[in-house]
Amino acid sequence: MTRVAGTSFARADVLERALAIAAEAGAIVLEVYGQAFDVEYKGKGTADPVTRADKLANDHITRALAAAFPGIPIVAEESDPATFEGFEASRSAFFVDPLDGTREFVARNGQFAVMIGLAEEGRATLGVVGWPTVDRTFAGMDGHAFEVSAGVRKAIRTTRVGALDKARVVVSRSNRSETTTQLIARLSATQVDQVGSAGVKGTLVACGEADVYVHTGVAGKRWDSCAPEAIVRAAGGEVTDATGAPFDYRTRELANAAGVLMTNGHLHAAILAQMPRGS
Repeated sequence: MTRVAGTSFARADVLERALAIAAEAGAIVLEVYGQAFDVEYKGKGTADPVTRADKLANDHITRALAAAFPGIPIVAEESDPATFEGFEASRSAFFVDPLDGTREFVARNGQFAVMIGLAEEGRATLGVVGWPTVDRTFAGMDGHAFEVSAGVRKAIRTTRVGALDKARVVVSRSNRSETTTQLIARLSATQVDQVGSAGVKGTLVACGEADVYVHTGVAGKRWDSCAPEAIVRAAGGEVTDATGAPFDYRTRELANAAGVLMTNGHLHAAILAQMPRGS
């Protein structure tokens, strides 16, 4: 049985518990979504919203993970950074985005997700991404990825599309960069959709409903990439930043400063070759 690096916990047990915790957090998020709620902003003059749903889900996930898997640092978006100080020295760490796509939550378009990822030795190895509004949850580890809907699990795989002009591409709905726009024009893709939430976009690639998710420039932080990266890789795809470098989850710098590229694997090199300079 595969153990989480540096711990006595079975990776399969971590996945099952993460699925349950994500479902619980999704219910909390949906309860707030169905009510009137206030919107705050992180820092003076920023456009980065936060709601009661973000905070409540963050508290639930971090407490539940800490109780189930003591000793594994939890790097969570709405937590005080002091709570995960020194995480980079640990062989394993959780990366949590309790409500990925808060702008979409505020806009009430349904395109937001709850994300729990695990990184070991600096690499994303396990992920759970739940879409609360449509009862779809995606998970993956160790070369096996699946979707859960209405309590039923089914295996998922990335597509085998290898031609750029046949590719279905998803890009950010709320934060699309100019270089991403330039790249899309170069690709001549058959379909380009604007979608909220990095987790939603990544899992669309994992389950074969899209072939590529790309964002150049700053693409959120490590909690935005860990869970979907693990799922895309488990489903047979490939994930790097927009320069082709792998993500390192043991650095103190949390920003995904060089963008993100998640593909079915067959299109990865061709898209990197088309990247505008300065991406």
